[in-house]
Amino acid sequence: MAAAAGLPSPVAGVDEVGRGPLAGPLVAAAVILDPARVPKGLADSKALSPARRDHLAAEIRQVALVGTAVIDAAEIDALGLGPANHAAMLRALDALPRSPAAVLADGRALPRGCALPGRAIVGGDATCAAIAAASIVAKVMRDEIMQTLDLVHPGYGWAANKGYATAAHRDALARLGVTPQHRRCFAPVAALC
Repeated sequence: MAAAAGLPSPVAGVDEVGRGPLAGPLVAAAVILDPARVPKGLADSKALSPARRDHLAAEIRQVALVGTAVIDAAEIDALGLGPANHAAMLRALDALPRSPAAVLADGRALPRGCALPGRAIVGGDATCAAIAAASIVAKVMRDEIMQTLDLVHPGYGWAANKGYATAAHRDALARLGVTPQHRRCFAPVAALC
């Protein structure tokens, strides 16, 4: 894991999923990989099939240390999207069963308030194994949450669109109205409140 060169061990990769949807939570995961048991095929979660993501997420949970965090729509509205994103990553790091000595984060900056040394890597979910692992765990977890929310709030198609602003979701939002799972700080939702 070349991205961790010069950082103290253990290093946690951290990433979040769900910044862009109109509905549902932000989910972050932090992963400390065992260098002797790195799952094969780690990649950006968006580049993997759902079946492959599910398989890898299960394997990651078996061979690595994992911490996760969920920030719901109401808290996103209260904090704002950027601060909620940072809070999710910090909470995922705090949820690890062992404290990391350093952090590798996907994006342009380490989570605001992170006291650990580390690096932010743009596109890190495609180039760094620990960040890719975090991306996969977070994506699978968020997709499962959206499938459950689809049963609670039928008609929005969340099992398929995961809360993103697809034409079908926006049409359902106009017809069925705003749910507690919608982010009121997002303009298409705010326009209906």
